[in-house]
Amino acid sequence: MKTSLKAAVLLIVVALVAMGGVLTFRVGPVPALALKPDAPGLGRRTPVRVEAAAAGRGLVRVRLEVVQANRVHVVADRSYTPRPVWAFWGPRTERAELRAEAGADNVPGLKAGDVVLRVVAERAGTWLLHPAPVVQELKLTVRLSPPTLAVVSSQHYVAQGGAEVAVYRVGPTSVRDGVRVGDWFFPGYALPGGGGAQDRFAFFAVPYDMPDGTKARLEAEDEVGNLIELPIVDKFFPKPFARDRITLEEAFMSRVVPEIRAATPDLSDRGSLLENFLAINREVRAQNAKVLADLAGRSQPRFLWKETFLAMPSGKVMSSFADRRTYVYQGKEVDQQFHLGFDLASVQNAPVPAANAGVVALARYFGIYGNTVVVDHGYGLMSLYAHLSTASVTPGQEVARGETLGQTGATGLAGGDHLHFTMLLQGLAVSPDEWWDAHWIEDRLARKLGAALPFTPPAGDGKKAKATGKKPGAAKKAPPKKAKPKRR
Repeated sequence: MKTSLKAAVLLIVVALVAMGGVLTFRVGPVPALALKPDAPGLGRRTPVRVEAAAAGRGLVRVRLEVVQANRVHVVADRSYTPRPVWAFWGPRTERAELRAEAGADNVPGLKAGDVVLRVVAERAGTWLLHPAPVVQELKLTVRLSPPTLAVVSSQHYVAQGGAEVAVYRVGPTSVRDGVRVGDWFFPGYALPGGGGAQDRFAFFAVPYDMPDGTKARLEAEDEVGNLIELPIVDKFFPKPFARDRITLEEAFMSRVVPEIRAATPDLSDRGSLLENFLAINREVRAQNAKVLADLAGRSQPRFLWKETFLAMPSGKVMSSFADRRTYVYQGKEVDQQFHLGFDLASVQNAPVPAANAGVVALARYFGIYGNTVVVDHGYGLMSLYAHLSTASVTPGQEVARGETLGQTGATGLAGGDHLHFTMLLQGLAVSPDEWWDAHWIEDRLARKLGAALPFTPPAGDGKKAKATGKKPGAAKKAPPKKAKPKRR
């Protein structure tokens, strides 16, 4: 009996001692820290990410500081509730991520020069022990001056839905440059043909749905986000595009909807013919536009063409570029979309020539466009040929100007046999009639690019040679003749 009592007392004493040890010595583990700025230096507002992890009792407090010349500025500070010293289970924050911006815009007195990013993580303590925080530092440089930027070309005249080119010079600190027009960014490229190391050019366009293109900006940005912007449009020509009303008939929808749905397996059934058509006209159209923008990112950084772009021979215009279409079903307006190309009709299954030399970037069934071919002409410029009955080329294939790509048809959202043709600049549809015009290419592009553009105008009218030193192109070539629109 006495032995059992002594054993019990001993166990209680051991437990109390153990508990006292826990309450006294059970501090939190050393947190693991990772400091990850988005750039190799700080600019006006540089995003910074901090990752912290601590097992056991979990995180207590993490803060991000900017230190320069003995001045400390806290840009992020977050506290957490650790497990109590006596608990071995229960809630805690084992991992956390802090995101903040650090730079001259939110750190008072920050100057160009050396700086230290510092993350401080406090550890869970006890009534007796208060362990020192864990500190991680990263030395960086503050850069507050944007790259230098100068416009070299002049007379940037652009129409709504049309294209232009700018030649410019950037400083060596630039890592991204080009022309921004609204939501569209048109990247710059090294100027070929003997240009200097910092000489650049960018094709750009004013979108069809932007009635004011004067806000287009040439810009250059360094690796820490310092940005310089310059106006680039000297004259802008707004263009009122045509409007059209399309009456949706059951026969038309019954033909095109099953075909497109069969080729688009991720498009769910919306329950009715009309709703399925509207999903195609809206969602699939948007998906196709995204693919075209992504495709532009793989465009070859070289000129693949050197002649005026061809229009479809004997093609009559059934619908023009950027027509604003209103879709009507049973007398009710159900949708509106822009028609971003020319609909050109000739004869059934007419051969479709490549508008210019290039490399086939896409050749397949492509949503609203049906059987489609896209040809890359370099530097983000592409041409699109849609609604084909058949395509006779494959991706990666080099094609010559005038080479047959396939035959016209009525696949996709087509009401009859025709070619839907458009030009694309970084995925944005632009008016093809400019690229059909030798004088426009000569005046708007070749004058600025000079020897960088290997353009050969057609046999001219004998007028004085222009900036390229070559004879000027023939008289302005009119786009295909317009016919009465075909209702769909």
